[in-house]
Amino acid sequence: MTAPTRTPIIILVGGHWLGSWAWDEVLAELSVAPAAPATPTAPAAPTALAITLPGFDADDALRTTRTLDEQATALADLLAEHSDRSVVLVAHSGANAPVSMVLDRHPERVARMVWVDSGPVAPGTVFDPDFPDNAAESPLPPFAVLGQQASLAGLSDTALERFRARAVPVPGSVLRQPVPLSNVARRDVPTTLICCSLPSAQLRELAQTGHPMFAETAKLTGVEFLDLPTGHWPMWSEPNQLALLLRAEAARVR
Repeated sequence: MTAPTRTPIIILVGGHWLGSWAWDEVLAELSVAPAAPATPTAPAAPTALAITLPGFDADDALRTTRTLDEQATALADLLAEHSDRSVVLVAHSGANAPVSMVLDRHPERVARMVWVDSGPVAPGTVFDPDFPDNAAESPLPPFAVLGQQASLAGLSDTALERFRARAVPVPGSVLRQPVPLSNVARRDVPTTLICCSLPSAQLRELAQTGHPMFAETAKLTGVEFLDLPTGHWPMWSEPNQLALLLRAEAARVR
């Protein structure tokens, strides 16, 4: 791995149904932070960028066949492109599966891991083991249904309309595939959990008692918790506050 030589970069990964567009407001706020000075041979480095994972590009003709492996590979390729930078990797919600795979494969490429209303998954995790084998994809459900699964607190009508208009169905293979993990070094990457729909005190308790969704968090060797009380999509309900927290996490990386 090439030794980082420039200011850290924040890489943002959205959860199910989301592309890079979901982070527009957060990226706008993060762009205000000073970047490395530009020179004639080295233009100013971006402070942050967002990725659309394979399977969430509406224009991809093969979208419904994309897999977790392809998502993890796309993330690994992006990390390799920025091997001269310290990377703060930010994962929201269902991005935890491919991001956990990347941490398993390349823990040395991530200087700090930040989970946004999310957390690492355990080996063999399947997001939806009951998802039908013959179903190609899972579209965004009605908000009355989605709100029973994840908090919509803080989302304006405008945000909900944009969510509905731009959401891309989740490929069925992404929901059915077990997450292959074997490298315990992934647990040693310095980690921060930004807790939104669940307060950190409750999340800690669930982790310590072995709740399947949070048990892997208890195995992290260096983890901190931050509270950002809002719903499950803080990039829309609290974009400025979320950006401030992410900027502070990046400032800790040297």
